Order: sequence, then structure tokens, then C-alpha cells
Amino acid sequence: MARRSFDQRWADAVQEELAAEAAGRAGTPAPALAEADLAGLPAPVRRYVTASGAVGRPVPRNVRVDCDAVMRRGPGETGMQSTSTQLNGFARPARLFLMKARMYGLPVRALHLYRGDAATFQVRVAGLATIVDMAGDPISRGETVTVLNDLCVFAPGAMVDPRLAWEAIDDRTAAVVFANGRWTVRATLLFNERDELVDFWSDDRPESADGGLVARRWSTPISGYRVIDGLRLPGYGEAVYARPGGLFTYGEFTIRSIEYDVAVA
Repeated sequence: MARRSFDQRWADAVQEELAAEAAGRAGTPAPALAEADLAGLPAPVRRYVTASGAVGRPVPRNVRVDCDAVMRRGPGETGMQSTSTQLNGFARPARLFLMKARMYGLPVRALHLYRGDAATFQVRVAGLATIVDMAGDPISRGETVTVLNDLCVFAPGAMVDPRLAWEAIDDRTAAVVFANGRWTVRATLLFNERDELVDFWSDDRPESADGGLVARRWSTPISGYRVIDGLRLPGYGEAVYARPGGLFTYGEFTIRSIEYDVAVA
């Protein structure tokens, strides 16, 4: 049997997740987010959700995000031009991420699949050679942080999820613990004077390095807020690891589009 392309595997996973979500809600409309729903959030988180415009809109069930990206394997590199598409589900946490690029003239695909509480990560060159193939508990726990990050950045209306336990730190900072299945991860969020989320960091997402996973702080500074699909959201973000020699920005993402509550095709 021929191997399915990463593009087809991603498309199949998206349709499976959307079909399962639709079956789970059985036609029940999503409730609108109300001011009262924000009562348990720390003040800066509450202001961020309100400033985004999420109050009064349906609590999102899923989100699709399309980006242009520059990816680097090491500090000082020019970077590889890429595009990415992802679908995140919230009822049953899912993150289905496909990146497309070219390396030395050959097509490259990177596929992250997080479903339930298990993650896999693979990279394939020219549709034939798999150069990265990761699965198991360490990457699944680490990708749980990415799922949490995406929720906070792309879906402010979903920050009232009962699996999130919030802790007030000060007027511009809050901490959150996300419990999903076997994993519990923690992150800190920083907001500016315009009630925009400007940074997110966690010590629970190790870096893939030296043939394994190395414990390092991961952060995602974000900026460029604009109205996207009716919400005020960031248009640009970076993915950064704090290495012993300094910060390494391995990814830069410019958001092209965001779409909520995608339906089965």
C-alpha cells in the first residue's frame, strides 16, 4: 500500500476531528460568551478577552489558522520560507498542523498531529525520506503547551474553558495551568497597556536538540494586532527558545487568515 502524503493525512485528520465534533454537539448551537463568564479570570485576562471583541460571540469550537512563516534550524541562519495551515479543536483538544516549504530545491512537509492527549511530529523531504519521526510521552506533553498557546493567542473566547486554572500575578501578568488527559502544563501570560497579549512562556515545552528533547524555556512574543474575522487579534508572532548562549528565534509567523467554527466539508 502506498504511503499517504502528509497533505492527505492532514486533510483526513481534519475531517475526522470535525465530524467527531459535530456528532458530539448534535446540532446544539454554541453559547454566546457573556460578561458573567469572565468573572473567574484574572483582571488582565478578562480585559484581553473583552478587548478582543469575543464577548457576545459564540464560544469557538474550533479555529483554522493560515500563516506565512520563516523557520530556522540554528541562530544566524537566513531561514526557510514556509507556509502553514492548522486546525485546532477545543471540545476534545486537537492541533492538526501542516507546514510546507522547500529545502535545497526539494519539497518539505512537516506534520504535527495532536489528538486527545497524544502527539506525533514528522518531517518528510520530497515525499519520500522521513527525516524526523517523533512520538511518545515527552513530545505529547510538550505539544500540550502548544495547544494551550494557540488557544490563548487565536481564541480568546475559549479562555473560559474549565480545564484552565488561572492565577493572578499582577495587573499585567497571569499564570495558567492546563490539564488535559495525562498532562498538566503551566504557562505565564504578559499583557500590555492596551490589553493585548504580548508574550507567553512556559518551561514545559522542551526543545528538540542533540538527538533528543532538552529542557528550555519556550516563549511566543506576539504583536501586530488587527481585526481578523471580526476579532482584534495578533498578526505576527515568534517562537523562541532560551538557550544557554541567548535567545534563539526559530520561527516567525505572519498570520494570513483565521476562521472560526469550521464545518465538515
